[in-house]
Amino acid sequence: MSLLEVIALTAADARAAQDGGADRLEVVADMGADGLTPDPDMVAAVRAATTLPLRVMLRANAGFRTTGAELDRLVRAASDLTAAGADGFVLGFLDSSGHVDAGATGKLASGCAPLPWTFHRAVDHAADPVQAWEAVRALDGGLDTVLTAGSPRGVDAGVDVLVRRAAEDPRSAGMIMAGGGLRRKHVAVLAAAGVTAFHVGTAVRPDGSWDAPVDPALVGEWRSLVAAAAG
Repeated sequence: MSLLEVIALTAADARAAQDGGADRLEVVADMGADGLTPDPDMVAAVRAATTLPLRVMLRANAGFRTTGAELDRLVRAASDLTAAGADGFVLGFLDSSGHVDAGATGKLASGCAPLPWTFHRAVDHAADPVQAWEAVRALDGGLDTVLTAGSPRGVDAGVDVLVRRAAEDPRSAGMIMAGGGLRRKHVAVLAAAGVTAFHVGTAVRPDGSWDAPVDPALVGEWRSLVAAAAG
């Protein structure tokens, strides 16, 4: 079964994504910083606008590191966002050496329990991507998806890495959600390798602009593409 996740910045985005046939939303703020934690009021508005599952970003700065105080704030935010209607979360941290920060990630994941969560593209920016992938696979506590392009430069550069990872075993293929500059031409290649989850943002907005709202017709085209490729 395939999954198409669409980034939503507003309640209008959420309605459009649902109308177009999206399966799930990633709710974020400030795409200028590649997605930060949204206000609970925004999440509540999105929740009122759609019946789709909502994965909400837990990220307080434009980088992938965190501090103890910031982490405590994110744990509190997870509680508020759950009350606002979040069905799951998107999170993940690297340490000062660029390795997966399992301690910080685990603490925040515990604060999200029992809701499921996605490890986001921090994995693509790690100092050792192979080691990072193995470290993420070893995490538990509700992790069910890894949003990854296979490269910090996007899916164009990382598609071969994603194909190799998907070929490792069914669990790897099942965890991968391809995203980060995903293009239509990538879908069939990734689906043939066993990837069934796909993540889009600017691809479903006119002119590929974050300033434009989600277009339900574009979402529908991606939904059809993903469904056909996944067979």
